[in-house]
Amino acid sequence: MYFAALLARTEDGWEASDTELDDVETLSDLADLAREATPDEDTVLVLIEQEDAWFGVVRIDGEEDPRIYVSDAAAAARSSYGEILLTDELLGREPGGDDDADLDSLDLDGTEDGEDEDDDSEDGGSADGAVPHGPVGDAGILDDLGVTEKELRSLSTDAVTEIADALGASETLETVR
Repeated sequence: MYFAALLARTEDGWEASDTELDDVETLSDLADLAREATPDEDTVLVLIEQEDAWFGVVRIDGEEDPRIYVSDAAAAARSSYGEILLTDELLGREPGGDDDADLDSLDLDGTEDGEDEDDDSEDGGSADGAVPHGPVGDAGILDDLGVTEKELRSLSTDAVTEIADALGASETLETVR
């Protein structure tokens, strides 16, 4: 089971909104959704949690690039929502590397592709193996908001609630849970 919420920091404190991620296909889509949550260029946190498996935090500060932290990349890689967060840059891969492999694996004319398909399968396996078990991303993402790297890395079950507690936004978050 998944839970996703947006927490927007405003002059009056944190405002929470439940968010539907079904129409979100890319990190860019997610960042746009987060920016729509506040009329100003306030800080917005997207908190995503898959029960007892992994959690992710995406931080959007105005028009800056999103900052991301994922508690367990391997678990998130098996999730459609996790795949949104696990960008090539976050995983230290060459951007667009997966797209090239997908194009190479297409059998457009049916000739001379048998050997290459085996090679692509091996490459796909190594790409999957490159997803680490454990945290990836910016563990200092919430330092200035009162959640240290060490605290963030130690969170496991119900991490979203613990983060909201540390931010002083637990009651706000509960309104959308």
